[in-house]
Amino acid sequence: MSRDTLVKRQFGQRARLALSPSEVSKTDDQAHAARTLWNLLHAWWQMMPKEKRTLANADAAIRQARKEIDFLDVLPAQAAQAVLKTYFRAWRNCWERRADAPHFKGRFRTVMSVDIPQGRDLNIVRVHRRWGVVNLPKVGRVRFRWTKDLPVGKRAGAENRITGARLIKDALGWHIAFRVQTLQAGPDPHQGPDVGIDVGITVPIALSDGTAYEHGAWLTGKEKTRLLRLEQRAARRKRHRRPGERTSGRLHRTYDRIAGLRAKAKRRALDWQHQTTTTIARTYGTIVVEALTLPNMVRSARGTIEEPGKNVAQKSGLNRAISGEAWGRTVTLLTYKTARHGGTLHKVPAPNTSRRCSACGFTTPGSRESQAVFVCRNPDCGWSGNADHNAARNVLHLYRTGLALVPAAGRAVVRRAKRVKPATVR
Repeated sequence: MSRDTLVKRQFGQRARLALSPSEVSKTDDQAHAARTLWNLLHAWWQMMPKEKRTLANADAAIRQARKEIDFLDVLPAQAAQAVLKTYFRAWRNCWERRADAPHFKGRFRTVMSVDIPQGRDLNIVRVHRRWGVVNLPKVGRVRFRWTKDLPVGKRAGAENRITGARLIKDALGWHIAFRVQTLQAGPDPHQGPDVGIDVGITVPIALSDGTAYEHGAWLTGKEKTRLLRLEQRAARRKRHRRPGERTSGRLHRTYDRIAGLRAKAKRRALDWQHQTTTTIARTYGTIVVEALTLPNMVRSARGTIEEPGKNVAQKSGLNRAISGEAWGRTVTLLTYKTARHGGTLHKVPAPNTSRRCSACGFTTPGSRESQAVFVCRNPDCGWSGNADHNAARNVLHLYRTGLALVPAAGRAVVRRAKRVKPATVR
């Protein structure tokens, strides 16, 4: 794509909110009202005949519900309209086979969030080098952590502006994600070299040119000790709880502290992944990865009562390690970052890439001596080297020989066979 071509991009910038206890209570009430409104819409959709499931009828039902149910009034009108549009968009994604059908949102299984669809309602002002102030409807003026420059004031225009925001709550508190729309020049084709990538546990990312990206533990020693102590405390309190008894406040607070430490580790891991994938996308023009079926790889080995599994504890530990490295998220980040820099990402079949010799191309039993050492047992070869480097070279070789699968399509994933009609509510 030429740089003379302008491309409209929309991306999110997330920042931490500094809310007072009263502001936290107001925001929580809005999030619960938004979830309740979604569930009411879902029930209305299931009860209505197919010809009456229109946007106008749903809007009338929402307005009536907001008049009859008092606690729904804490949700701003624009946020209620955003819930309606999101619900109808979810059904459209289902009909176009991009996602599953919308479902009921449970209280403890759903991420708490509130949408602010109009950017002009935010009134963002930077008051300090590290802090800014934003207006949240029905909450007030709230400080947020200024980590990235935002197009506000004289820097905002028709081509670079904030179109809205979304409030999201996780284990570390409330955050705001600004939707920034900008007009940028399309990137030229990346002229960088080709590279194959092998993902692992001991070496998280190994490249075919010999480069390896590693990381340390996501939690410090003191944090690990605190996490273990909290998990033991939660298990002890849960063990003394009678069947059917409500969870105590102490146990809830213990769970919150555990979730906070795990969220901190996840955030550090995501930061490392962002930095690493950005470096790779800027350096290489064509990136080749394995087409891994992660759900099958992390499947439990427990088996059944009639046929119990073997090495269940070892497989459980391996599954936790694979999930902790988040290989799928690495590929997702690489997919849009390579496109942003003018590169391409391809997937190749994964079987035998770690057992095949990248020098002679033969798969000889016993060549993988250990996790880090590969010595080809082929009498005519005898190549030796790092096992992860060898697997990455095999990944790149499969692409160069024309065995690449369909290029990664980002989030456009078909979840059901074409012959199956998309599910609709009767």
